[in-house]
Amino acid sequence: MACRISELVIDAADPDLLAAFWSNALGFVELDREAGSIAIGPRDSTVGGPQLTLVFSPSSDPRTGKLRLHFDVNPTDRDADAELERLLALGAKPTDIGQTGEESWYVLADPEGNEFCLLDTRLDPL
Repeated sequence: MACRISELVIDAADPDLLAAFWSNALGFVELDREAGSIAIGPRDSTVGGPQLTLVFSPSSDPRTGKLRLHFDVNPTDRDADAELERLLALGAKPTDIGQTGEESWYVLADPEGNEFCLLDTRLDPL
């Protein structure tokens, strides 16, 4: 067996803000707090368990340039336009990273400016 990704750690100026945003966006819950870091994941999961968790770690380092890694998210219980409205209400902002306008997805940023894409394909919830 090979290794697997168990956590994705994201530097955050305000871990509480990002944990709250992404918990609401993804339907996750807080799993753990340690040394200023906040771990979130699916309900009934654990840090290091079989499902990926997100850890927001405090950092005062400034971000420079476009992220080299970003999330793609898909709506599960509504169409992409309705999900866009929900994410905007949670604090996401449209952002331009050089898209042409012909894309079938929306490019957004979370409250700290981390880019992510809302795809138009509706997925079944887990």
